[in-house]
Amino acid sequence: MRHDGRSRAEDAHPAVGVHQSHVLPPYPQGEFGPPPATAAGLTGCPACGAPVGGGTQRLLAALRASESRFRAAFADAGIGMALIDADDHIIEANPAFAAMIGRDSADLARMHIHRIIEPEDAPRRLYLELMRGERDRLRVEKQLKHRDGRTVLGKVTISLIRDDTGRPLYTLAMVEDITEQRLLGDRLAYQSLHDPLTRLPNRALFFERLESAFEAAGARRPPARLGLCYVDLDGFAAVNEMLGHHIGDQLLVAVAERLENGFAQGEDRLLARLGGDEFALLVTGSRGSEQLTELAAQLVEALELPFEVAGHQLSVTASVGVVERPVDGTTPIDLLRDADSTLYWSKADGRARWTLYDADRGAHQLTRQRLATALRPALERGEFTVEYQPLVGLADGAVRGAEALVRWRHPRYGTLSPDRFIPLAEESGAIVPLGKWVLEESCRQARRWLAEFPDTETFVSVNLAARQIWDSDVVADVAQVLAETGLPARLLQLEITESAVLGPGGRPLQALQALADMGVRIAIDDFGTGYSNLSYLSRLPVHVLKLDGTFIEGFRDPQPERRPRARREAADEQIVGAMVQLAHALGLTVTAEGIESAAQAERLRLTGCDTAQGWYFARPGEAELVAAILRKGRPGPAPV
Repeated sequence: MRHDGRSRAEDAHPAVGVHQSHVLPPYPQGEFGPPPATAAGLTGCPACGAPVGGGTQRLLAALRASESRFRAAFADAGIGMALIDADDHIIEANPAFAAMIGRDSADLARMHIHRIIEPEDAPRRLYLELMRGERDRLRVEKQLKHRDGRTVLGKVTISLIRDDTGRPLYTLAMVEDITEQRLLGDRLAYQSLHDPLTRLPNRALFFERLESAFEAAGARRPPARLGLCYVDLDGFAAVNEMLGHHIGDQLLVAVAERLENGFAQGEDRLLARLGGDEFALLVTGSRGSEQLTELAAQLVEALELPFEVAGHQLSVTASVGVVERPVDGTTPIDLLRDADSTLYWSKADGRARWTLYDADRGAHQLTRQRLATALRPALERGEFTVEYQPLVGLADGAVRGAEALVRWRHPRYGTLSPDRFIPLAEESGAIVPLGKWVLEESCRQARRWLAEFPDTETFVSVNLAARQIWDSDVVADVAQVLAETGLPARLLQLEITESAVLGPGGRPLQALQALADMGVRIAIDDFGTGYSNLSYLSRLPVHVLKLDGTFIEGFRDPQPERRPRARREAADEQIVGAMVQLAHALGLTVTAEGIESAAQAERLRLTGCDTAQGWYFARPGEAELVAAILRKGRPGPAPV
């Protein structure tokens, strides 16, 4: 024994040194078993059989224990594992890997891996780099062949096993079955891109395909064309209301099936449900507007056929907006905006029809949208003003009052007359604040006239929209304005169209009665163009009838070229005369609009008409116009 405690046998056979590679032997090719020394239970050097010391024996025991743990982990692992040699043959596979592909572990020994996994160029190249020792690990997703023919998707991690000199020996493949995970992901992706009711592509997928279509079409030279049919069912809400939403849903499914079977065939078409009862048919590589309008006509015709739904025979129609154009110069947003506008036109034009996009009409619609959006901010910025047109007594030519006419001094479009923006204000609800502002301005001005001309008591006539009655407390508003301005109620006249008050009774009648009780004059504007329910008129709190200008056309100067129309004009004159007599019998006064000549004014005077307004007397103008006429005594040429 040496002074350092080492035996001569250990000096002759140092375990870590000369025979290190034999103490840590590699797994032999073609088998997976313990090192020879371990298998034989030897206590000598595995290379030469010479006895070894205790340190080496402990190292061998540690190796045996380590290998035992590895084998247990290999066999019991929850994921698939396989050892693969340099020739792509399986050395050994664990039960999890065998079960994953429907085989036994024993069947896999010596099997070429390509019988299970198809080789692919890119992953194969990376694998060869791994086997050459240029990388230590490789992660890929691969399709594995199951024994019954189906495909198993696996997430594969391949690690390189080297010997103690660094030379590649074999690879260890660990495979995780992600088939269900991928199927779940695919199902979720499908559900996110398809309508759950009709199974058609939904809005998200439609926009995705539309963007892709633009990119593909724009890359072509010359750029391709795209077309879109935007479909909306007419009267679908009535089906839901009468039969219930479950029947409505079944009807939507039937509509989707008919559209898909008839119009969605081919790679150049995509049919989608955009929501509710709206569908869209996208056509890539369009051949022109004729193709799209023909498709739209077929769509309208196909949906006119009745549907059998849950024992009900349901008939629906469809309105279709059509847009077709080259990709150059447009965007997906432009395409959809114009399709939506065109669909709106189809609805407005009577429904059950298709309408092709028209740029001029589109520009008009865009202007309307801009005006509607700018109404409320314009009121806050003070862009509105009020002009006044005198109301003249036909008997003496004296000014009795003036109608307040609001104007919009738009910074881009110039001065706009009421017919350009009042309908928009009524649709959007902006008519309520705008109407109150006009009322305030007009009453303040009438109070100034009263202060300057106290003997004339010139009244102001202000138009009142029906929505002002429904959406605000108009009675309280009028009372507040009169109190703030000091204008007597008798000098305020409110004009409202007959269609707004001659329908079913209720809040409008109550409001008008309260206003009349307050002393405000009530005038029915454009009389003769609405219900014309004369028996109902006798029960309304009305003081004035304003005849629509169409009746005044029969009072123009007789001209030879207009003799064929003389009979109609005579009838108009008789109708006006009868309405004047009826109004007077009911204690009402009558105002005629649109007077353009002295002859018209005289003929109307002879019918008994009380007051009139029109360009013959004065065009609408600033408040000073009315004041100047009041100073002069009459607006212009006196009636003959």
